[in-house]
Amino acid sequence: MAQDATAILRTTGAGILVNKNNAAGSTALFADDLIETPNSAVARIEANGSTAEINPETMVQYEGDELVLDHGSLSVNTTRGLRVRVGCIIVTPVNPNDWAHYDVTDRDGKVTVSALKNDVYFEARDRNPQDVKKGTGSNRDRDIVREGEQKSRSEKCGVAYMKSERMPGIGAIMNSAYAKWGAIAGVGVIACFGLCHPDDPISPHKP
Repeated sequence: MAQDATAILRTTGAGILVNKNNAAGSTALFADDLIETPNSAVARIEANGSTAEINPETMVQYEGDELVLDHGSLSVNTTRGLRVRVGCIIVTPVNPNDWAHYDVTDRDGKVTVSALKNDVYFEARDRNPQDVKKGTGSNRDRDIVREGEQKSRSEKCGVAYMKSERMPGIGAIMNSAYAKWGAIAGVGVIACFGLCHPDDPISPHKP
Protein backbone atom coordinates (compact mmCIF):
# COMPACT_ATOMS: atom_id res chain seq x y z
CA MET A 1 0.00 0.00 0.00
CA ALA A 2 1.30 3.44 -0.84
CA GLN A 3 2.62 5.29 2.18
CA ASP A 4 0.46 8.36 1.74
CA ALA A 5 -2.84 6.50 1.58
CA THR A 6 -5.14 7.86 4.27
CA ALA A 7 -8.00 5.33 4.19
CA ILE A 8 -9.10 1.96 2.87
CA LEU A 9 -12.13 1.24 0.73
CA ARG A 10 -13.83 -2.13 1.35
CA THR A 11 -16.22 -3.26 -1.35
CA THR A 12 -19.15 -5.67 -1.46
CA GLY A 13 -20.48 -6.51 -4.90
CA ALA A 14 -19.27 -5.96 -8.44
CA GLY A 15 -19.00 -2.80 -10.48
CA ILE A 16 -17.64 -0.39 -7.86
CA LEU A 17 -15.30 2.17 -9.39
CA VAL A 18 -12.46 4.26 -7.98
CA ASN A 19 -11.45 7.01 -10.39
CA LYS A 20 -13.36 5.17 -13.14
CA ASN A 21 -11.37 1.96 -12.58
CA ASN A 22 -12.74 -1.27 -11.09
CA ALA A 23 -12.04 -1.41 -7.36
CA ALA A 24 -10.57 -4.45 -5.64
CA GLY A 25 -12.01 -5.89 -2.43
CA SER A 26 -9.69 -3.59 -0.49
CA THR A 27 -8.34 -0.45 -2.11
CA ALA A 28 -6.11 2.29 -0.71
CA LEU A 29 -7.74 5.71 -0.86
CA PHE A 30 -6.03 9.05 -1.40
CA ALA A 31 -7.30 12.61 -1.26
CA ASP A 32 -9.61 13.46 -4.19
CA ASP A 33 -10.33 9.83 -5.11
CA LEU A 34 -13.78 9.44 -6.70
CA ILE A 35 -15.91 6.44 -5.69
CA GLU A 36 -18.99 5.20 -7.56
CA THR A 37 -21.31 2.35 -6.59
CA PRO A 38 -23.83 0.67 -8.94
CA ASN A 39 -27.35 -0.30 -7.89
CA SER A 40 -26.29 -3.72 -6.60
CA ALA A 41 -23.20 -2.99 -4.51
CA VAL A 42 -22.05 -1.10 -1.42
CA ALA A 43 -18.67 0.08 -0.18
CA ARG A 44 -17.20 1.22 3.11
CA ILE A 45 -14.52 3.82 3.77
CA GLU A 46 -12.36 3.04 6.80
CA ALA A 47 -10.21 5.92 8.02
CA ASN A 48 -8.62 6.84 11.32
CA GLY A 49 -11.52 7.57 13.65
CA SER A 50 -14.25 7.32 11.02
CA THR A 51 -16.14 4.94 8.79
CA ALA A 52 -18.63 5.76 6.05
CA GLU A 53 -20.90 3.33 4.26
CA ILE A 54 -21.56 4.22 0.64
CA ASN A 55 -24.94 2.96 -0.40
CA PRO A 56 -25.91 1.77 -3.92
CA GLU A 57 -26.12 4.29 -6.77
CA THR A 58 -23.89 6.81 -5.05
CA MET A 59 -21.01 8.99 -6.22
CA VAL A 60 -18.73 10.51 -3.59
CA GLN A 61 -15.28 12.07 -3.52
CA TYR A 62 -12.96 11.31 -0.62
CA GLU A 63 -11.04 14.31 0.69
CA GLY A 64 -9.62 13.11 4.00
CA ASP A 65 -11.63 15.03 6.60
CA GLU A 66 -14.52 15.58 4.20
CA LEU A 67 -16.71 13.53 1.85
CA VAL A 68 -18.14 15.35 -1.16
CA LEU A 69 -21.44 13.75 -2.13
CA ASP A 70 -22.49 14.21 -5.76
CA HIS A 71 -25.60 12.05 -5.51
CA GLY A 72 -26.84 9.04 -3.56
CA SER A 73 -26.53 8.42 0.17
CA LEU A 74 -23.97 7.87 2.90
CA SER A 75 -24.03 6.65 6.49
CA VAL A 76 -21.23 8.17 8.57
CA ASN A 77 -19.79 7.06 11.92
CA THR A 78 -17.07 9.33 13.26
CA THR A 79 -15.19 10.41 16.36
CA ARG A 80 -13.04 12.83 14.33
CA GLY A 81 -15.70 15.23 13.06
CA LEU A 82 -15.83 13.81 9.53
CA ARG A 83 -18.15 16.07 7.54
CA VAL A 84 -20.15 15.69 4.33
CA ARG A 85 -20.48 18.42 1.70
CA VAL A 86 -23.19 18.54 -0.99
CA GLY A 87 -22.49 21.57 -3.17
CA CYS A 88 -22.50 24.49 -0.74
CA ILE A 89 -24.35 22.53 1.95
CA ILE A 90 -22.19 21.13 4.75
CA VAL A 91 -23.11 18.59 7.44
CA THR A 92 -20.78 18.54 10.46
CA PRO A 93 -21.00 16.91 13.90
CA VAL A 94 -21.73 19.50 16.59
CA ASN A 95 -19.21 17.87 18.94
CA PRO A 96 -16.37 16.68 16.68
CA ASN A 97 -14.65 14.69 19.45
CA ASP A 98 -17.77 12.69 20.35
CA TRP A 99 -19.10 9.72 18.44
CA ALA A 100 -21.59 10.87 15.83
CA HIS A 101 -23.67 8.72 13.49
CA TYR A 102 -25.63 10.43 10.76
CA ASP A 103 -27.02 9.77 7.28
CA VAL A 104 -26.95 12.14 4.31
CA THR A 105 -29.03 11.60 1.16
CA ASP A 106 -28.96 13.69 -2.01
CA ARG A 107 -31.75 12.80 -4.42
CA ASP A 108 -34.03 14.74 -6.76
CA GLY A 109 -32.57 18.10 -5.78
CA LYS A 110 -33.14 17.58 -2.06
CA VAL A 111 -30.61 16.95 0.69
CA THR A 112 -31.87 15.02 3.73
CA VAL A 113 -29.94 14.60 6.98
CA SER A 114 -30.84 12.11 9.72
CA ALA A 115 -29.06 12.36 13.08
CA LEU A 116 -28.91 8.86 14.58
CA LYS A 117 -26.34 9.50 17.31
CA ASN A 118 -25.65 13.01 18.65
CA ASP A 119 -26.44 16.29 16.90
CA VAL A 120 -25.13 17.63 13.60
CA TYR A 121 -24.99 21.07 12.00
CA PHE A 122 -26.87 21.44 8.70
CA GLU A 123 -25.81 24.66 6.99
CA ALA A 124 -25.30 26.49 3.72
CA ARG A 125 -22.20 28.51 2.96
CA ASP A 126 -21.10 30.89 0.23
CA ARG A 127 -21.36 29.53 -3.29
CA ASN A 128 -17.64 30.02 -4.00
CA PRO A 129 -16.41 26.40 -4.16
CA GLN A 130 -12.98 27.26 -2.77
CA ASP A 131 -14.46 29.04 0.24
CA VAL A 132 -16.79 26.13 0.92
CA LYS A 133 -13.99 23.59 0.65
CA LYS A 134 -11.73 25.57 2.97
CA GLY A 135 -14.54 26.25 5.39
CA THR A 136 -13.92 29.99 5.17
CA GLY A 137 -17.21 31.04 3.59
CA SER A 138 -19.76 32.86 5.69
CA ASN A 139 -22.29 30.66 7.46
CA ARG A 140 -25.89 31.00 6.31
CA ASP A 141 -29.03 29.23 7.46
CA ARG A 142 -27.16 27.15 10.01
CA ASP A 143 -29.46 24.77 11.82
CA ILE A 144 -28.99 21.82 14.13
CA VAL A 145 -30.43 18.38 13.46
CA ARG A 146 -30.93 16.91 16.90
CA GLU A 147 -30.39 13.24 17.65
CA GLY A 148 -33.44 11.36 16.42
CA GLU A 149 -34.49 14.13 14.02
CA GLN A 150 -34.47 14.40 10.23
CA LYS A 151 -34.37 17.59 8.16
CA SER A 152 -34.33 18.31 4.45
CA ARG A 153 -33.67 21.27 2.21
CA SER A 154 -33.18 22.08 -1.43
CA GLU A 155 -29.70 21.73 -2.90
CA LYS A 156 -29.94 25.42 -3.82
CA CYS A 157 -28.31 27.28 -0.96
CA GLY A 158 -30.39 29.87 0.80
CA VAL A 159 -33.72 28.11 0.21
CA ALA A 160 -35.74 27.51 3.36
CA TYR A 161 -35.92 24.10 4.96
CA MET A 162 -38.50 21.87 3.38
CA LYS A 163 -39.02 19.49 6.29
CA SER A 164 -38.13 19.33 9.97
CA GLU A 165 -39.55 16.49 11.98
CA ARG A 166 -38.87 13.82 14.50
CA MET A 167 -37.98 10.67 12.65
CA PRO A 168 -40.94 8.28 12.91
CA GLY A 169 -40.06 4.80 14.05
CA ILE A 170 -36.39 5.37 14.71
CA GLY A 171 -36.25 1.78 15.89
CA ALA A 172 -37.32 0.63 12.43
CA ILE A 173 -34.63 2.80 10.86
CA MET A 174 -32.01 1.30 13.13
CA ASN A 175 -33.21 -2.20 12.18
CA SER A 176 -32.50 -1.67 8.48
CA ALA A 177 -29.56 -3.54 6.98
CA TYR A 178 -27.48 -0.43 6.40
CA ALA A 179 -28.25 1.10 9.77
CA LYS A 180 -27.39 -2.13 11.56
CA TRP A 181 -24.03 -2.20 9.84
CA GLY A 182 -23.44 1.44 10.68
CA ALA A 183 -24.25 0.97 14.35
CA ILE A 184 -22.15 -2.18 14.66
CA ALA A 185 -19.26 -0.62 12.79
CA GLY A 186 -19.49 2.53 14.87
CA VAL A 187 -19.38 0.61 18.16
CA GLY A 188 -16.51 -1.51 16.88
CA VAL A 189 -14.60 1.52 15.73
CA ILE A 190 -15.09 3.33 19.04
CA ALA A 191 -13.99 0.27 20.99
CA CYS A 192 -10.95 -0.16 18.83
CA PHE A 193 -9.89 3.44 19.28
CA GLY A 194 -9.59 2.81 22.98
CA LEU A 195 -7.99 -0.64 22.80
CA CYS A 196 -6.12 -0.94 19.51
CA HIS A 197 -2.74 0.61 18.91
CA PRO A 198 -1.47 -0.69 15.56
CA ASP A 199 2.23 -0.59 14.99
CA ASP A 200 1.89 0.16 11.28
CA PRO A 201 -0.67 2.92 10.63
CA ILE A 202 -2.11 3.39 7.17
CA SER A 203 -0.23 6.65 6.80
CA PRO A 204 2.73 8.05 8.73
CA HIS A 205 1.22 11.50 8.27
CA LYS A 206 -2.01 10.89 10.15
CA PRO A 207 -2.18 11.66 13.89
